[in-house]
Amino acid sequence: MIKTTLLFFATAFAEIIGCFLPWLWLKRNGSPLLLFPAACSLAIFVWLLTLHPAASGRVYAAYGGVYVVTALLWLRFVDGERLSVYDWVGAGVAFCGMLIIVAGWGRA
Repeated sequence: MIKTTLLFFATAFAEIIGCFLPWLWLKRNGSPLLLFPAACSLAIFVWLLTLHPAASGRVYAAYGGVYVVTALLWLRFVDGERLSVYDWVGAGVAFCGMLIIVAGWGRA
């Protein structure tokens, strides 16, 4: 379960970086050269999703919980926004959902 969770976090960071770099280009007048590392990051994101042993729908569903947590961590540490109690509780619920789904892999 720890390996799966860490893999999900790596996957989420690859996705967020792949989306953040074009955002910088479009919203903050960044260089169009940001699109190349963004495309590479999104390709890594897709590849990381394929490393899980479960059916793709289960992987996507479980991944969503970790993505919520990662996006909120990004909000806090990259965007510099303070998180509310609602953010933390929502992240906890989403993360617990991921743990429940992963615990059931191979038992369905």
